[in-house]
Amino acid sequence: MDHGDEAVVERMATDGQDNEGAHDLRTIRSKSMSDRGGGYGRERGRDDRGRKSPRGEAMRGPRRPLSVVAGWVRRQPPKVKAFLAVVAGMAALAFIRFIVHDHDNLFVAAEAAHALGISVLIYKLTKEKTCAGLSLKSQDLTALFLAVRLYCSFVMEYDIHTLLDTATLVTTLWVIYMIRFKLKSSYMEDKDNFAIHYVVLPCALLAVLIHPSTSHNIVNRICWAFCVYLEAVSVLPQLRLMQNTKIVEPFTAHYVFALGVARFLSCAHWVLQVLDTRGRLLTALGYGWWPSMVLLSEIVQTFILADFCYYYVKSLVGGQLVLRLPSGVV
Repeated sequence: MDHGDEAVVERMATDGQDNEGAHDLRTIRSKSMSDRGGGYGRERGRDDRGRKSPRGEAMRGPRRPLSVVAGWVRRQPPKVKAFLAVVAGMAALAFIRFIVHDHDNLFVAAEAAHALGISVLIYKLTKEKTCAGLSLKSQDLTALFLAVRLYCSFVMEYDIHTLLDTATLVTTLWVIYMIRFKLKSSYMEDKDNFAIHYVVLPCALLAVLIHPSTSHNIVNRICWAFCVYLEAVSVLPQLRLMQNTKIVEPFTAHYVFALGVARFLSCAHWVLQVLDTRGRLLTALGYGWWPSMVLLSEIVQTFILADFCYYYVKSLVGGQLVLRLPSGVV
């Protein structure tokens, strides 16, 4: 081997040592980063495999009682949830009966809650300049049953409720005008896809079959029954729109929650009146299926909004400004 070959061999040996040193350095760096990553994971309450560790659970502190109860309720099967809802409703009625002596005040409170909800809606449309998240179809159904009920009030029993219905109808028509014309660009037409004929036609058919048995004209009695049935399901398009978007902004959530409170108080008013009169109120409404259908309509429209109100209160307690609905809520 000459001097040139020896130089080549020496350079190869030197390069090999450099490569081994670089490999060792990369190994040390990799191990160091892995150790730091593991330490970070352990600091975040996870073990080396990324699983939650008991130490991490303890570091987060105890969970709120409401969160524990909500988590337990979510894990229950549908039948248990329905039973719990009934028990909660009965407990609420018993509490209201204990603290409210004049149950007619419940109806006034229901009207006040509804008016508060409409006020929130007006603020949203005038100050925020958007109708995003509002269902035009739900407002159309509301205007329809209010118009029919207002007609029945004029021809059957003119009282203070006639004035209240007039004010509510005027504001509802104004909301419809704002959504259709002034704020049309922000209207979520593709999300507001509930077919309203699925509720209008069954309500009309049910009104023909089951209506009050009073001495009034048959047409007026059918119209009265129609507005009672339609009011119970008029909020369904709004719930469908919120289910499609999954995210409900604050003002819309406040408005729907106010409707839920109003309808619960109205339902409580009817139920407690029936209990106070020991069923005589039902016979005063007429005979046949009509008295039971009136009470059932009040209960249905309350339970339709019960699930949403639960998530609204949960979100409010958790300090979340935007309500996020899980799948299958409404």
